[in-house]
Amino acid sequence: MISALSWVPKGASKSSPVVAEPPSKEEIEEILESGALERNGDSEEEGDDMDVDTSKGEDEVSHALAAAEALSNNQGDKSDLHNIADALRELDMDHYDEEDDGIELFSTGLGDTYYPSNDMDPYLKNNDEDDDDEEIEDMTIKPTDSVIVCARNEDEVSHLEVWIYEESEDGDSNMYVHHDIIIPAFPLCTAWLDCSLKSGDKGNFIAVGSMDPSIEIWDLDLIDEVQPCVVLGGVSKKKKVGKKTSVKYRKGSHRDSVLGLAWNKEVRNVIASASADKTVKIWDVVTGKCAVTVEHHRDKVQSVAWNPHSPEILLSGSFDKSVAMMDMKSSTHVSTEWSVTADVESLAWDPHSEHSFVVSLENGTVQGFDIRASSDSGSRSKPSFTLHAHDKAVSSVSFNSAAANILATGSTDKMVKLWDLTNNQPSCIASRKSKSGAVFSIAFSDDCPSLLAIGGSKGTLEVWDTLSDPGISENFGKHINARTKPASAD
Repeated sequence: MISALSWVPKGASKSSPVVAEPPSKEEIEEILESGALERNGDSEEEGDDMDVDTSKGEDEVSHALAAAEALSNNQGDKSDLHNIADALRELDMDHYDEEDDGIELFSTGLGDTYYPSNDMDPYLKNNDEDDDDEEIEDMTIKPTDSVIVCARNEDEVSHLEVWIYEESEDGDSNMYVHHDIIIPAFPLCTAWLDCSLKSGDKGNFIAVGSMDPSIEIWDLDLIDEVQPCVVLGGVSKKKKVGKKTSVKYRKGSHRDSVLGLAWNKEVRNVIASASADKTVKIWDVVTGKCAVTVEHHRDKVQSVAWNPHSPEILLSGSFDKSVAMMDMKSSTHVSTEWSVTADVESLAWDPHSEHSFVVSLENGTVQGFDIRASSDSGSRSKPSFTLHAHDKAVSSVSFNSAAANILATGSTDKMVKLWDLTNNQPSCIASRKSKSGAVFSIAFSDDCPSLLAIGGSKGTLEVWDTLSDPGISENFGKHINARTKPASAD
């Protein structure tokens, strides 16, 4: 399945990602000590067995031959076992891999032709050059390419896939996986960020929250990397005491799964996290430390979102059926709280209005709120609208950054819908059944606002060009096309 996805801004990726240096001896020892490579149910004994089998392999044919001869002597010369012994002897399996200079299999008469190098062999030279050119072209990320990072779990293996989405002048598109990164735990959420973890300069990174209490940050410009650049929180040591296991956490760490992440685009070294341990934490990714912990929810915190217009304002949504707004400059933090009708699935601020946000819920509804209303009527103010959007949980929502009032919703009912929220009177303007199965994550591209990425239970990455819908093209095409960067326009 694809549990989470994030768009990478165009131009943020290196055109030629670098192959990571293999880990040093000290790093390998550190990985082994951490237990990251341990395999359940396996042990060194399995490897020893394989070594023993290999060492005995050379004697197996002779053992079989001796056994066949011994049995044939007991059965008489005309026994089938005697014939088996003769056949084994004729095959001479002890020397089957030795070369015979006198035999040319499938010879074409050029068997003795020898070229000192592949460059001089006419049958190999051109093929090698073509393959090299194709490989270089496939690995090059052009400024016009759109990049999507998917968090995927397949056959109990978790990894990040870096997808390239290419658009051509004739309107056709091409998608392929550029490279992937193996990660140790089941991924639950992602957030792209550009803050270099050492210098603060711009880079290309993805933060991953998982079933573990840690947050891993990976450099997307490195290929074949085996370790994250930074790990925020997590377990420092596990120790078995009888039948119980005692766990020691790093300072400031979450104590349970990380369910939601949000990067602050204005204060670039800051990332917020939501956890099943009922807390919200604010991290400085440069120092790798937790700066603030807020414990205002009474159940698992599912989602967090920074206000793009006011970078100090943070929303959090919880399974306690509430949404809280925090001013991180305030000593009290929580300034307003709203009640909702079910467990919170996701949150999104309206990029066209600094006062509005929507929250999607487990019961299939989406509610909109205006934070100004709470200042007049106190906390727990009524929603601006309540939309019965889907038959099952609305797992993900995304606003279109180019066309005002367009909201996309994705649900575990396998449907993706587009809504016009004008005047707080939502109307469905387009819908489609997802090829991804039950939908877990959707996101509009900021660079190409017509493109909506969709991921779900089937593990298929789907990109919907919403302008292919006549209603969207007619009513909103002008706004969406105006925001689309010329380099990627159709």
